[in-house]
Amino acid sequence: MNVVFIGLSKTKYMHSASFLSDKRFRKAPKRYSKDYTATIHSVENIISSIKEGEIAIPEIQRPFVWDGSKVRDLMDSLYKGFPVGYIIVWKNPDIRLKNGKVSSGKKILIDGQQRITAIEAAVVGQEVVDSTYKKKRIVIAFNPIEEVFEVWNPAIGKDSKWIPDISVGVSKIADDF
Repeated sequence: MNVVFIGLSKTKYMHSASFLSDKRFRKAPKRYSKDYTATIHSVENIISSIKEGEIAIPEIQRPFVWDGSKVRDLMDSLYKGFPVGYIIVWKNPDIRLKNGKVSSGKKILIDGQQRITAIEAAVVGQEVVDSTYKKKRIVIAFNPIEEVFEVWNPAIGKDSKWIPDISVGVSKIADDF
């Protein structure tokens, strides 16, 4: 079993000394002798991994429960360069995924599902399966003049000051992250 801790931040590198200096993570008891690796990735790399299907959600994970305002807040934190925590993935070829397939060497998401799914929804433009198991699209808008994110609504859709859907032209936005 190979568990990977991935730091998620706006910049390519995030200070992780406090995490790595935690004695609980540096040396595992002999019965847990499998190693882990801590890897820092930029949001751009995470988005690329999502688009390529390299990160997968196991069927044991709960459905997406965040509302649009939490997705908006995550986008705002990423834009401002605030740390948004680690995601934990496990490389195992034999785990059944939410889509019914087997993982086949993908990185299985253990922790960070809500954040990864929020990025899939807002930046990549994928539909999410909500807590009622219905597919829905979460659209996040951006006002570049005021540097504000908001959940799309009809008023924003009519206002030329807003980019109504940040997933459109995602490569330009990803470069800024």
